[in-house]
Amino acid sequence: MTESIQHARPCQLLRNLQFSPLKEGDDQYVLLWDPSGLSTEKLIVPLSYFFLLQFFDGEHTLEQISGEYLRKFGEFLVPDRLQRLVDDLNDKLFLEGERVDAARHAALAAYRAAPIRTAVFAGKSYEADPEKLMTQLKGCFSSKEGPDRKESEHKGQPIKGLVAPHYEIKHAGPIYAWAYKELQDAQAPDLFVVLGTCHAGLQNGYAVTGKDFETPLGVVKTDPAILDRLKTTAGFCLDEELAHRNEHSIEFQLPFLQFASGLTKAITVVPVLCAFPPATFFDPHMRELRDRIETFLGALRDALAAAGRPACVIASAELAHLGMRYGDSSPPTDFSFHRCMQTDLTMLKHVEEMNANAFTQFIVKEGDVRRISGFAAIYTLLKLLGDGKGQVLRYDRSITDQFNSTVTYASMAFY
Repeated sequence: MTESIQHARPCQLLRNLQFSPLKEGDDQYVLLWDPSGLSTEKLIVPLSYFFLLQFFDGEHTLEQISGEYLRKFGEFLVPDRLQRLVDDLNDKLFLEGERVDAARHAALAAYRAAPIRTAVFAGKSYEADPEKLMTQLKGCFSSKEGPDRKESEHKGQPIKGLVAPHYEIKHAGPIYAWAYKELQDAQAPDLFVVLGTCHAGLQNGYAVTGKDFETPLGVVKTDPAILDRLKTTAGFCLDEELAHRNEHSIEFQLPFLQFASGLTKAITVVPVLCAFPPATFFDPHMRELRDRIETFLGALRDALAAAGRPACVIASAELAHLGMRYGDSSPPTDFSFHRCMQTDLTMLKHVEEMNANAFTQFIVKEGDVRRISGFAAIYTLLKLLGDGKGQVLRYDRSITDQFNSTVTYASMAFY
């Protein structure tokens, strides 16, 4: 039985959802979904309702939300309509509360009980059949946008790290290939730290899982010794292990890693999801998160040192996000994209110089207006590598919706 609006919870808190604008004729809508995969539902709302969702912040009562609607649109919002929106969000597990807590608890128990982290996106974002996947990967290298057979200028040298996109492989595959061609040509280790961008967000900044990862090309095993040390010295990094269940940013790297290195020798990985903003290092209210970041970085450095073998750190990261899908009021133009490209490449010079602090300050100084989603993964890579030299190998972008929203990304190598 539906509660009346007067007896509904006074303040509703919307979960960390993703959204995309839609257009049908002259009408505009917004599509909402849960990047964590806890809910598999989607919801399409008109722009007026999307305006209201910013007030589902745990601080506004439903009566106050109705008042915001009146101020914005000059008309009253019928209470039953607002309550139906609340009920719909709640039914789809889009609002924090007891139902979401119970679903999260059950999902975590099921994930931990499973023998392996399954290949969630095989057959959706890349080929599920092993032979077809090998053909797809080879095509990424031989495509006109890929590296083809050109040898790396660093051939035979020990490689320390890579940055690669985590955009859809069918679109960005050749850009991945530029990074993994370096790995093919390098003196590659058998231990890899794979840093993924966590799109659902994290309370602790980092989330590690001990699950081995399934791919159509076989199983990629995690490194038990390093995971055991992390569990002892930074155990909080396992608290949000569920984030790995439906996150694509690590999964998309693994077929390329197997293709470039893992099909000829046994390899192990340390899978780490990352999520924290550049402002973390300047905001006095984020000291606890800063402390956790430093604790984890120290623990992972110590664990890698104790392993006594070289490792390659891979950051799965995108750069700028432009357009209405990402919160801009209008679509990007050719001029705004080219200006963004110039700014991206200027920013990446700090990454090439392996200067994590300058990289952070660059983004903070501009107010992160370009929404650099891969910041946390790239920052972590730089802090783990310490010294050396990086190189931008290839830069590109993809259009993500009918409004020309744009994502930029690059491949890099570090020696």
